[in-house]
Amino acid sequence: MSYNFDRKINRYNTNSYKWDQSQKLFGDKDILPLWVADMDFESPPAVKEILNERAKHGIYGYTIITEGYLNAITSWFQRRHHWVLDPKWLIDTPSVVTALSLAVELFSEPGSSVIVQSPVYYPFYSVISMNDRKVANNPLIIRNGRYEMDYENLEEWMKAGSKLMLLCSPHNPGGRVWERNELMRLGELCQQYGVMVVSDEIHCDLVFTGKNHIPFASLSEEFAQNSLICLAPTKTFNMPGLQSSFVAISNAKIREKFAHRIKSLNLHMTNFFAPDAVQAAYDHGEVWLDELLIYLQGNIDYTMNFIAEQLPVLKPMRPEGTYLLWIDCRGLNRDTASLKELMFGKAKVAFSEGSIFGLEGRGFLRINLACPQSVLREALDRFSHAVQQLVN
Repeated sequence: MSYNFDRKINRYNTNSYKWDQSQKLFGDKDILPLWVADMDFESPPAVKEILNERAKHGIYGYTIITEGYLNAITSWFQRRHHWVLDPKWLIDTPSVVTALSLAVELFSEPGSSVIVQSPVYYPFYSVISMNDRKVANNPLIIRNGRYEMDYENLEEWMKAGSKLMLLCSPHNPGGRVWERNELMRLGELCQQYGVMVVSDEIHCDLVFTGKNHIPFASLSEEFAQNSLICLAPTKTFNMPGLQSSFVAISNAKIREKFAHRIKSLNLHMTNFFAPDAVQAAYDHGEVWLDELLIYLQGNIDYTMNFIAEQLPVLKPMRPEGTYLLWIDCRGLNRDTASLKELMFGKAKVAFSEGSIFGLEGRGFLRINLACPQSVLREALDRFSHAVQQLVN
């Protein structure tokens, strides 16, 4: 492999959201953090090089979007996902969560219900509640060791009047890469009941062998006209701190309304560093990503085997996409407070505690596997030792 993902990079004292908050958040500065979803790997060399060049200029003025930036995005999605994007569909946003929140504000009414599928990425709930809407929870069902959609319950919410749905595709935290037939059935229900889909597809590039991400809007023209797709290179190339994302909206009326709100909030100006970094990533980061996926698959295999051998009481869901592992820890018979104490107090590790992803996440933990395998081994060893002390 051309890239060394085994290399440990010290992120302490870099104002890292992940590494410099253990004392504040978990009560111990020596806790090993495998929680928030950024990677402990350097971004592709082309990204680092262009950022260095931009920084050297010394004048960090207002910045424009270029044709090269737009071409990099559209070319990437055509190559990787067989989705032909018209550049005019794209609107830049500071983050995917910003786009989700604006979509809730713009395309639902105060007091109305917005559908989510629990357990799910926790900002899905806050962008609904903080916009004075209600959560219409359509819980996912565990079948054959993976999550599947409950279409009957979903249809009940639609019959009850919900007109907006937030879709997580690929799914965080469960790691599902939704299949064509699953998305088609979902889209057909939305068409039948006039429900607009806002699809968070930030993990679309992080999909493993045998699975393919299918952009919701690529399934049909009807689905495209009834959806808003949230995208970003930030998970793919590990640059979330640059806060660069975009939405793809083919429906002109929806796009105009969204763009108007972006401009009214003065969010339409771009970050000085972001456009060049995004273009470099999409134009020159493909080999890096392909090798990253191989490395992540190795971390998944290692963790699945470790749990089977050392912690058989736990039931992990093998991820089809993302670098996140969702583990059913209910066999430990511990409530939320006890699970936190097991992690932070006993094992000295920080995984994400499951209840933040919704009530259906209680008793689960989410592990970020995007780190050198030596770090992952240490975290798993710490957690296993703590569990062994607990059960023995």
